[in-house]
Amino acid sequence: MTRVAAIDCGTNSVRLLIADIAPGADGGALTDVERRMEIVRLGEGVDRTGRLAPAALERTFTAMRGYAELIERHGAAAGQGPLKTRVVATSATRDAANRSEFVDGVVEIFGVVPEVISGDEEAALSFAGATRELAGLRPARPYLVVDIGGGSTEFVLGSSSADAARSVDIGCVRMTERHLRDGDPPSPEHIADAVADIDAALDRVREVVPVDEARTLVGLAGSVTTVAGIALDLPEYDPARIHLSRITADRVHEVTRRLLHATRAERAEFGVMHPGRVDVIGAGALILDRIMREYGFGAVVVSEHDILDGIAWSLL
Repeated sequence: MTRVAAIDCGTNSVRLLIADIAPGADGGALTDVERRMEIVRLGEGVDRTGRLAPAALERTFTAMRGYAELIERHGAAAGQGPLKTRVVATSATRDAANRSEFVDGVVEIFGVVPEVISGDEEAALSFAGATRELAGLRPARPYLVVDIGGGSTEFVLGSSSADAARSVDIGCVRMTERHLRDGDPPSPEHIADAVADIDAALDRVREVVPVDEARTLVGLAGSVTTVAGIALDLPEYDPARIHLSRITADRVHEVTRRLLHATRAERAEFGVMHPGRVDVIGAGALILDRIMREYGFGAVVVSEHDILDGIAWSLL
């Protein structure tokens, strides 16, 4: 048994997984010790300015300092001392001219250098984290794993490992800032502009990833799990009910329409809604809806396990 700490710092959130991992002939087992998420909006304004804002960096570092305390506490409790720790940063940090400020802050907090990974690396880790549990459900292969983040969305096709991958810059924060930030709710014209932007990116994915070969769509990350929670009519966020649920395309479309036509106050009333997702969930839902429409999927299997779990497995 190995206790590890994985940190995923994305455009919208920073997340922590402390887990015990046991290797085994059947692929092994990962047991959560601590799983946390904070909405920090690190990528706020990056699409426009090309830089990480000072306030966004401080929000991120504040959350990370809390995570560092948890890592130290759980390492001591397990009698292991300092845990094997890996910090991965994705879209917003890749795009920022001042990413060295982020790197220096992370080193000070965790004592490890964060890895600002490529979109392809992000895709491979997401695939590994999302698919280890799917074998027992026996969904049709190959899988198309889609990780809708804040700044980018990763597409990975594969059966037991990633065979083809593409990362494109259509995340929920980026699409909101480009197209949906004006109006409450946004106008039909702004929604149409967002659809055109998303569909153009989906065409670029087809150039690299043979999406028509996929038999099962697997959706990851907060936009997808929030849409699933609304589609399931959950009164509050319940990871156990959301994980590995199957949501039809019609239901995704209905939820997307409701979110895009709702005011900010109305979106905040959904019991499953994290306060930090209220402003960007419409764009996140729209990305998922367009993926299902353009690629012809009748349903999506929703996974609570994603790149964060892939980072943890990589430490074994």
